[in-house]
Amino acid sequence: AKGIVPSASPDYRPILRHTVSYIVVGALINSDGEVLMMQEAKSSCAGKWYLPAGHVEPGENLLEGVKREVLEETGIEMEPTTLLMVECAGGAWYRFVITGNVTGGCLKTPKDADSESLQAKWIKDLGELNLRANDILSIIEQARSYHARKDECWHGCVLPAVTPHRKLLLRLVICIRKRSNNRVHILLSEKTEVHLPVCEINPTRNVHSTLNKFMTEIFGADLPAHKPHGILAVEHCGKPEALNDGLCLTVLVSFRKALEEVGIIDKYTWLEVSKQLGDDLLKRLPKNMAVPLHVIR
Repeated sequence: AKGIVPSASPDYRPILRHTVSYIVVGALINSDGEVLMMQEAKSSCAGKWYLPAGHVEPGENLLEGVKREVLEETGIEMEPTTLLMVECAGGAWYRFVITGNVTGGCLKTPKDADSESLQAKWIKDLGELNLRANDILSIIEQARSYHARKDECWHGCVLPAVTPHRKLLLRLVICIRKRSNNRVHILLSEKTEVHLPVCEINPTRNVHSTLNKFMTEIFGADLPAHKPHGILAVEHCGKPEALNDGLCLTVLVSFRKALEEVGIIDKYTWLEVSKQLGDDLLKRLPKNMAVPLHVIR
């Protein structure tokens, strides 16, 4: 972010399983509305049930990680179709919930039990199970709603882009209407080169804290009412190992006030976008039209 002092320590470098953690969760729903669940083998929670999930390993990207975890823990091969949710705690722990289609494999039975899991089942009524934790209930509800959406408006396919980053980054698409012509404008940084506003995520603070600090530095202490709507894109690569373990979250933010009423510092400018792009951005503002970002405090 040109002219913005990074809030992250200059010595901080995201390294998987050391200074940053990425968890992937496979939330698969079949045509009967059943969810794919696995029974834990770990001694700390043996016999309890959970969604297939686990740490992204060094050298993996997010899609490789979720496909591996689902296969290891349930025996099912999947093809990811979209992100459903991103959760974060602090600025260095992220959980990516991904749904998809079954493409092969065989459901793990008790005779296939190993250190990854004891078995897997398609489950309709979660009340039948002794869950490892209830934090997955909202995830399963989101997955079922997405798969049963029919004519409801939801975001389309939003899969993580395999793009290398050496830092944890927050990129903002900030949109606003201009009263004089009702056209949509987006904010650009124009210091040295033109780009969307980007800042480093402070690994010791939650992402909302980084967002609020960045917005205040752009618009001043009297920050007008605004709303973060969710994630438009996630970028991560993981290769080569320990070098590109950073990520970039692109978040959509809108202002209620008109452009004429919102002041910005001189390193930034408003750009009027085409009517088509403006309409596309406005369509992403309602609920479920961007990937939810849940900050766990």
